[in-house]
Amino acid sequence: MEAVAIFDSPGKGRGLKATKEMWAGDVVFSEASLAAVVFDSMAERICHSCFRSQPKLQRCGQCRFAHYCDRTCQRAGWAEHKDECGAIKTYGKAPNESVRLTARIVWRLDKEGSLVTDTQMTTVEELEDHIFGMPDDDLQEIKVDIHNFLDYWPRNSKQHTVDDLSHIFGVVNCNGFTVSDQKGLQAVGVGLFPNLCLVNHDCWPNCTVILNHGNQSAVNTMFHSQPRIELRALGKISEGEELTVSYVDYLNVSEDRQRLLKAQYFFDCTCDHCKNRTKDDVKMAGKEVDGVKVPEEQVKEVSDYCRVTLEKINKSRLSGDYHEVVVMCRDCMKRAEPVLADTHIYLLKLWSTLSEVQAYLQFVDDAADLSRKVVEGYNKIYHPNNAALGLATMRSGVSHWQAGLIDVGHGMICKAYAVLMVTHGPTHPITQDLEAMRMQTEMEFRMFTQNEYVYHSMREAALKNRPMTMMNEPVSVQDGIKNLFHRRK
Repeated sequence: MEAVAIFDSPGKGRGLKATKEMWAGDVVFSEASLAAVVFDSMAERICHSCFRSQPKLQRCGQCRFAHYCDRTCQRAGWAEHKDECGAIKTYGKAPNESVRLTARIVWRLDKEGSLVTDTQMTTVEELEDHIFGMPDDDLQEIKVDIHNFLDYWPRNSKQHTVDDLSHIFGVVNCNGFTVSDQKGLQAVGVGLFPNLCLVNHDCWPNCTVILNHGNQSAVNTMFHSQPRIELRALGKISEGEELTVSYVDYLNVSEDRQRLLKAQYFFDCTCDHCKNRTKDDVKMAGKEVDGVKVPEEQVKEVSDYCRVTLEKINKSRLSGDYHEVVVMCRDCMKRAEPVLADTHIYLLKLWSTLSEVQAYLQFVDDAADLSRKVVEGYNKIYHPNNAALGLATMRSGVSHWQAGLIDVGHGMICKAYAVLMVTHGPTHPITQDLEAMRMQTEMEFRMFTQNEYVYHSMREAALKNRPMTMMNEPVSVQDGIKNLFHRRK
């Protein structure tokens, strides 16, 4: 933590500032979680120690709840699971993720004190809980969680007051950080990272946060490294400059971002992009044909229609009804494309959703065309080193490769690699996968430029073994990365 210092940020309370100059891709600091748990819905599909997704997991023989990759992961996670294991066995079942995370935090603080590492810059007691600003529904949920916690908490452990527990639940509710799987594409759990909680929000931040799983493949637990967050610089940061991250997706317009931040994090955003409504006109723009703009009334009408339709599309996507998703996207696009600009966020969401579904269904030509439109739109909206832009460019590059457009595919994969080297770093699994793709497409592109006929013949033969396929079940970009911090639904 030698590169940062705590200071009083005007209008924001405490914050972190840089104590030296940094550049794009620099790791400002890394931090292991104080405690972390797997989501309730994924308890049987995700390792409770390394948070990796595995097809076959071994279950804890005592509590029958925790699952692990193997005995090595089980031993590595035993320090955190030991007290939890006995509590679940006595309680008869596992409580929800908020209760489990709070319990793990309390057990660790009881054992190690308020500062559990030499690099921890703040205590849990000092973090904001926003209890007094919460709506009644959230307060009622916390009361229920406290009641369940007291039933779950072992009688022979140190007892805590309701006020102390209320504070920790409030901290978890406001500051819990979403833990992703090893590829960084799916949220699988939630953890508390005290130093990260000091980093304030800005809609156009100078830093980004990723989860790096470190080394989890070693047979000996001595060489296992805890999953940790990394705060990475997106560009040049001067000495004394405040460090910021974005709590919400910049793809939302200013009004929606401010509403989300107020509801979820209890503050009014006054950043320059919100005050000036920067790029809102681009995000909600109508089409312009031969210098003639579509009337604003028509743009608003179609925008409202798209917003409602996207909600229906998302429900069908979540239920796995991909045929219905395709039909609804096509119908909505017929109405939207003649009216909305290619940077309109609802049109971009339609293209993004349909491109991922079509890639999953292996309609690669259609997926490539749609994904290219998404990347072109994102380039006009996002910061050049935004992770969403990098991931969208990566998907588009792979879609173009699958469609046989090696020149475009290789170029996009190279661009995506440049972005993810900044946002994720060279050791992140997704960057390493992308580097392998880049090397393969570079080799194929050289072959293509030398002899197209030979290239296409070899490619057709290679496709029978399906290299470089990315056929994971489609999830929206918003589900994957729009919220850095976990919020209870």
